[in-house]
Amino acid sequence: MKSNAYLQFISVFIAAVSVSGCVVAPPPSPAYMAPQPPMGYVAPIPPPAGVTIVSPIGVAPGPGWGWAYHPHYGWGWHHPGYGWRHR
Repeated sequence: MKSNAYLQFISVFIAAVSVSGCVVAPPPSPAYMAPQPPMGYVAPIPPPAGVTIVSPIGVAPGPGWGWAYHPHYGWGWHHPGYGWRHR
């Protein structure tokens, strides 16, 4: 009788220990994302005198990008938060 209770206790203990590894944890937090600049209309910047105006090739890379002139790189897409992307 004593051995029967002991075997029952051992079997319950083993079952509890084997199931205890199945713990439900909350999902990990998403990776850090840098704050995005506000999207909206970007006013065009007129080129300086003597610079030929060149039209963009293709479409803008995304919202907030504007076709502008850079004194060193020339014409390219400019975003107030991301900087320059050249053609």
